[in-house]
Amino acid sequence: MFDVPLQACVAAASARRATGQGDPVGTAKKKILCIGTSALTSPIAERLRASDWDVHRANDLRSAHRLIVEHGLRVGLLVMGDVDEPRCAELDTFLGAHAQLEWVGCFDADSLARPCCRDLILAHLFDHHTLPLDIARVLSCVGHAHGRAALRELSTPELDRADAGIVGQSAAIVNLMRQARRIAHASAPVLIHGESGSGKELFAHAIHLNSPRASGPYVPINCGAIQPALIQSELFGHERGSFTGAVSEKRGFFEAADGGTVFLDEIGDLPLDLQVNLLRFLQEGTITRVGSTREVRLDVRIVAATNVDLEKAVAAGRFRQDLYYRLNVLPLHVVPLRDRREDIRLLAEHVFRTYSAEKRPSLKGFSRSALQAMDAYNWPGNVRELINRVRAAMITAERNLIMPSDLGLKMPQDVQLINVLDEARLQAERSAIRSSLQQSGRNVALSARQLGVSRMTLYRLMAKHGIHVPNG
Repeated sequence: MFDVPLQACVAAASARRATGQGDPVGTAKKKILCIGTSALTSPIAERLRASDWDVHRANDLRSAHRLIVEHGLRVGLLVMGDVDEPRCAELDTFLGAHAQLEWVGCFDADSLARPCCRDLILAHLFDHHTLPLDIARVLSCVGHAHGRAALRELSTPELDRADAGIVGQSAAIVNLMRQARRIAHASAPVLIHGESGSGKELFAHAIHLNSPRASGPYVPINCGAIQPALIQSELFGHERGSFTGAVSEKRGFFEAADGGTVFLDEIGDLPLDLQVNLLRFLQEGTITRVGSTREVRLDVRIVAATNVDLEKAVAAGRFRQDLYYRLNVLPLHVVPLRDRREDIRLLAEHVFRTYSAEKRPSLKGFSRSALQAMDAYNWPGNVRELINRVRAAMITAERNLIMPSDLGLKMPQDVQLINVLDEARLQAERSAIRSSLQQSGRNVALSARQLGVSRMTLYRLMAKHGIHVPNG
């Protein structure tokens, strides 16, 4: 079995389903984020709550970002009133960073007459309304937006809704999810191959959750973690008095899993004499407790996993060939993290959200250099190693952003060179903007023409570099 961090990810996924997160067709309250001053958002927030919405309110974009990350929100309502070009530029950046939400905007008539506001609406919003609000229309609109968000989630790659905490959008992980979905509905044994820490147990659990046995028990067993002297009793149970210390009869793991699934992790560590018993169960569907002659018939599906080459183990005489063929009916190979690098940042962000209670409140996320270091690292310990490194960094990081050193990683030389070049580019960009503003008498419109960009783009660049001037 995996260690505590990966089990916690499974628990977190179950908790999200229980609260309606990640369940587009669930019955939990619909969630919405309202951004704006209290005076503007209070009336609509009250009506939303009366209509059974779970309302989260933010007065500024920083607070809004935190709420989105913490609560897995799907719909956002911007009640902005008047917006000028600098404000449009800030909103453009913010909405671009949170494009996974469906956004509805509410602006006054003067704002809607401005090109920057119209561009913002067309680029980012599901719909918009004019102040003062027709609240009934807004309620209907955000309901449609929530439905659209649910449809979007249903169309994203995942292993149905019972994903067991599997995170990823790479072609490799999407293909694995597709295979696992097909395997889940069969009843034959499954053999999952993959390196240690790559996520084999998550896929085993997901196969169970998406199978007709989902309402039955799921019993994970680490074949290498049970004492050899006890393993037969642990798996198949024993009768009272069958050996010293057997003071009462005991059901084994297999009986506990009747009607469900047994996951045998590290199946290659199973002793040869126990392999005979497992083979008998796969052939006949029965087990015999230690100290008994009575056969017990069970309805249990076997999903096994290994990080060793069982064909080589068969050739070396450490694993029975007939058992290998019985287990390897439906093979599934879980790729290592280095072969799905597109998922590294998604996984890191997922771990950051899952263990957010452990971090300092001022820790906001990962620095760009930390993300680059994670992208470049080879991850020999796979997902388990990533979880452990990120959790440790969340506790020990002293800055507001996690740095490569917090993760115990070094920046490759080529990435360091890229960072130097990026910094030089930013300095040149900052210098060009300041010089142009100085030459134009701090006239933003004139500076934008000189630099060959739109005023909205220039305001966005000024905000990025912390350059403040009156609205030109």
